[in-house]
Amino acid sequence: MQGRRKLLALLGANLFIPSCGRRSGAGETKAGTSDTWENVYSLDSARKPTAGSEKDLVEAIRHGADLRIETAFRYNEHIDTSSADRSLVKEVCEFRVTYLLDDRWTAGIMSLRGSSNGDQAMMSYFLYNQDGLQARAHPALDGRPLSTPLPLDHPDKPKYHEVDRWDMESPAPISTFVYDFELFRFWVRDSWQEVLSHGPDGAAKSGSVERLVDEFGRGREVKVGIRDLCSDLAGKPGAGPVHEVFVQAHSCYYYSGEKVFRAGTQPVVRVAPAIPLRYVSGGWDFGWLSVNTDGTVVQSLFDPTTMKFGKKRGRYALRWFVR
Repeated sequence: MQGRRKLLALLGANLFIPSCGRRSGAGETKAGTSDTWENVYSLDSARKPTAGSEKDLVEAIRHGADLRIETAFRYNEHIDTSSADRSLVKEVCEFRVTYLLDDRWTAGIMSLRGSSNGDQAMMSYFLYNQDGLQARAHPALDGRPLSTPLPLDHPDKPKYHEVDRWDMESPAPISTFVYDFELFRFWVRDSWQEVLSHGPDGAAKSGSVERLVDEFGRGREVKVGIRDLCSDLAGKPGAGPVHEVFVQAHSCYYYSGEKVFRAGTQPVVRVAPAIPLRYVSGGWDFGWLSVNTDGTVVQSLFDPTTMKFGKKRGRYALRWFVR
């Protein structure tokens, strides 16, 4: 029993050794992808590359890969600056909404993270770019300006560097910043398989609706990539880089009479396309989508400056993935 425990401990430790690049062999689901989490890109505290490559990260996000980012910080530099505790705190966060911009730049948003400010519930939509530039948006769910102003500049935290701030008196203050984490590690799970790509009119470019329906009928998860979803936030048609937004579906339906597959997505945070990606006043919103294989996307969105709810409809080129 003692020997077995030592062996399990050794195997467990090996599971957390970062490996850069694409993996083959155990856990592989299709050519070039893996069902394991892989550290494909790393930065140091100065946000300089230390392992892997941006190219590998971009390639994975292009394939619809899931994204987690690992960071680390000192307790008394980030949590309690009055403490003498300099122990290292490790953090791994999941970025359920990912962006591919100009086919060369990636960013991710924590779309499920809730928080509070005094007695107010709010969301914490942290955004990380592939170069370590960060941003934050905190919409208060009751629609009131925050009762306690957020300490966005953090003068007692020398590793926090604010770049800009917007809408401080609104229900959703936002800012761009850099926190000098001890490290950044970009972990991806590249296990999604593209089964359908079509234009805004629903005409298939590759794969088929039938294949998507067959896979959905086998209980597989569904994810969708939406091309130029946020162009309207850039101020005018065609402004900003070409981009694709990836989000997982939660509920899926096939309307056999119409021969249309429909999926409701997990929460989405839309941001005006730019490199690097960041929040600016009037340049972001959040909500949910209903995406359809005829190219129709119905967007149910909140305006963060007023927290008013509305819907809009458009047609977009879509890529569908299953796992």
